[in-house]
Amino acid sequence: MSDKWFQELVNGESELIETRRYLHRHPELSFEETNTSAFVAERLRSYGIEVRTHVGGNGVLGYLQGGRPGPTIAFRADFDALPIQDEKEAPYKSTVPGVMHACGHDGHTSTLLGVAGVLSKFREELAGKIVFIFQHAEEKPPGGAKFMIEDGCLDGVDEVYGIHLSSEIPYGRIGLKAGPAMAAADAFALTIKGKGGHGARPHDTVDSVVIGSQIVSGLQQIVSRRVNPLQPAVVSVGVFQAGTAFNVIADKARLEGTVRTFDKQVRRQIEEEIRLFVRGICESSRAEYELEYVNGYPPLVNPQAGADRVRETVNRVFGPDAFVELPPVMGAEDFAYYLEHRSGAFIHVGARNDEERTHYPHHHPRFDIDERALLTAGRLFLALAAGHGSGS
Repeated sequence: MSDKWFQELVNGESELIETRRYLHRHPELSFEETNTSAFVAERLRSYGIEVRTHVGGNGVLGYLQGGRPGPTIAFRADFDALPIQDEKEAPYKSTVPGVMHACGHDGHTSTLLGVAGVLSKFREELAGKIVFIFQHAEEKPPGGAKFMIEDGCLDGVDEVYGIHLSSEIPYGRIGLKAGPAMAAADAFALTIKGKGGHGARPHDTVDSVVIGSQIVSGLQQIVSRRVNPLQPAVVSVGVFQAGTAFNVIADKARLEGTVRTFDKQVRRQIEEEIRLFVRGICESSRAEYELEYVNGYPPLVNPQAGADRVRETVNRVFGPDAFVELPPVMGAEDFAYYLEHRSGAFIHVGARNDEERTHYPHHHPRFDIDERALLTAGRLFLALAAGHGSGS
């Protein structure tokens, strides 16, 4: 990679950080990111980059044609926030009540904007074409990636790469998992319709709480007794709502949960098992029910070619000690959709240091990052862009 590309990024570090902090102060929820989308589009235009807006919703695309022949590479950054109250004390704390960037998306977006600015200054040295994908709604299924792909964001693209800043990985380390890396994420919502009544006369009721409790307990046996133990899977119930008073048997109960899998057959099997079990319990208890089951993001699988390219790039640019082979995780990411269509990789960049403020997990109300990781992520994007023959 041309040293002057990275030096240009370093020279703009203060702008990189201020952009991240501006976005952190002004977060927007999934599918509501109109101001963020406009901010991104305006910044790209200021670099002289061709812009397309409203891609699959609030998505933004930037197109930069290099002065030399080469492939078309896409880089993706997401920019939606989460419905979490920002509890940290920092000058860039969220100004929007109940909404914050608790997953690093502000850092992803500021990094890719910085990279776009650098490459726009050296476009004549660039081999091929870069597509900058700024994606909305990563956090909320069905996610923004699916809609942006349907709207043509990968048209003409040969490879696609995404970066995630991670508070679980030390600053200076970069990692990924070749092959299955992140799980498919499905969701279900169950409403049990029983018959309410007085707590002293249960025989006159159909107790939705008891039925719901049986279902919660029984669902745990799907993974332990129905799924091959060599296949990783999770079934978790996160919501159980019922009742209004201590002496009233509730007529309705609502359960919500998630299913995480890697294997497509296991994914189908668990959905079938849930439907069968819920029907059996409710019918035997003389209760009616409504079950909504949503297939969310597919499993994220890093192609071997893309993973190898990232490993080689990290070893060359950052040194062999910088690369970390990560284990698969049951978390999910809608970047999986891109990798179903194109080669590439999803990469985790360390953003944790010795300060406690960087130790909080993603989706925590005090989540924060080591902002030096913005340069690490940006340098990796630049190195991947340069790896097709743009200079070294």
